[in-house]
Amino acid sequence: MKGVVLAGGLGTRLLPMTRVTNKHLLPVYDRPMIYYPLQQLAHAGIDDILVVTGGDSAGDFLRLLRNGHEFGLEHVRYAYQEGEGGIAEALGLAEHFVGDEPMVVILGDNLFQHPIRGAVEAFVADPEGAMILIKDVDDPERFGVARLEGDRVVEIIEKPTNPPTSYAVTGCYFYDSSVFDIINALEPSKRGELEITDVNSAYIERGSLRHHLVDGWWTDAGTVTSLYRAGTLVAAEHGNAVLRQMRPEGEASNA
Repeated sequence: MKGVVLAGGLGTRLLPMTRVTNKHLLPVYDRPMIYYPLQQLAHAGIDDILVVTGGDSAGDFLRLLRNGHEFGLEHVRYAYQEGEGGIAEALGLAEHFVGDEPMVVILGDNLFQHPIRGAVEAFVADPEGAMILIKDVDDPERFGVARLEGDRVVEIIEKPTNPPTSYAVTGCYFYDSSVFDIINALEPSKRGELEITDVNSAYIERGSLRHHLVDGWWTDAGTVTSLYRAGTLVAAEHGNAVLRQMRPEGEASNA
């Protein structure tokens, strides 16, 4: 299985901090934000990862992450997204990297308290179609919300005023290689972007989208409030053995 971390965008909701750097290079407690998805993937046994970034700070990722060996990775590769074409467009840049293999995709500003290894193993065992990670949250109107019928996701509603459920779609997705056929057929949304919700909805229409419920906390870090919340959550978990286990080799610990 291949891993893809999407770390582009302008990070306008984090201005002025992102005026001089990519938001995924900002610190969350004791390490750069981009470390968290990389450590999750490495901990799940995925050692070939593509980082998709963009903007003026793209070269800083190479200086920070280098070849990925300190994370225990075989390879870290890089792709550059021109402009602001959306999450699905960024994922489309991974087509040649992924080939015919299944993949796990994590947005670079998403943090999970517990390892995603169980979800990775579940998809590896049955890598057809797609799988999303969902989390019961207090503020579902901020996110894409999954509407369920029984144990099936039948609709994803983007930032609804009156959410039909409290299950937010997190920024971690699992796809087979047919995702690129879906992306190549997408039309831009009203925002002028290729939307990841449209990708997931296409799998729903095919009857091939399943879900995995996240335990422990999950947060994004794309706003000032959520960045602060992420740092606070990580700080409270700093003695967590799993977080220490996911720390890159040679990284100092303040625990």
